[in-house]
Amino acid sequence: MKALHTQALSKYFGGLRAISDVSLEIEEGERRAIIGPNGAGKTTLFNLISGFLYPSSGRIFLFGHDVTNQPIHKRMTLGLSRTFQVTNLFPNLTLFDTILLGVQALNRVWFCFYRPIKSFQEMIIQTEVLLREWNLWEKREMLIKNLSYGEQRQVEVILALAPKPHFLLLDEPTAGLSPPETALMISIIKRLPPDITIVLIEHDMDVAFEIANKITVLHFGSTLAEGPLDQIRGNPKVTEIYLG
Repeated sequence: MKALHTQALSKYFGGLRAISDVSLEIEEGERRAIIGPNGAGKTTLFNLISGFLYPSSGRIFLFGHDVTNQPIHKRMTLGLSRTFQVTNLFPNLTLFDTILLGVQALNRVWFCFYRPIKSFQEMIIQTEVLLREWNLWEKREMLIKNLSYGEQRQVEVILALAPKPHFLLLDEPTAGLSPPETALMISIIKRLPPDITIVLIEHDMDVAFEIANKITVLHFGSTLAEGPLDQIRGNPKVTEIYLG
């Protein structure tokens, strides 16, 4: 079964063509990078897949389920999770409480209003495990706003992983990071369980080629090229749009 299958996906904003007839087939457990210059339609494609936008035409299938017109929360219950290009966290929450909120997001405990969330030990333990795995346990009482930008990007990835997704969309996970922070983020992504399908948008081609085993290149909203790393690396059209 394909993790993701899009059929002739298009999105228009008035007279602007953002995405045009994009068809993707992504296998379960695959690491796919979506690359292309600014304005190629990468984030619009992510927004269509995750339900933040609905397509003008075409179909979207997630693990065999037609989710073309399904809302965001329905796609999440099928195992989809994502990060965003711009960090969007609650600055005045502690790191621990931020991750705890992520852990309980798809848990039925959010229907329970008569018990404090910290009385649910299973979620407390899961939060601790996540923070320890990412070497952030010692900073659990720090406010989000006092973490470094690189740490905040890590928190976004942790939040995306908290509901134990099967399909993870990463929108420029290394954007704005220093070289050491970028190297750490690459290492973290590469260590994720192999059964999680990962699709990432990345402007840095070195990062894309380090993480992915297959690349899709978008240009003016259409698929310019697609294939394994060596095929994309040697494609003259890809070289032209990046280097002119």
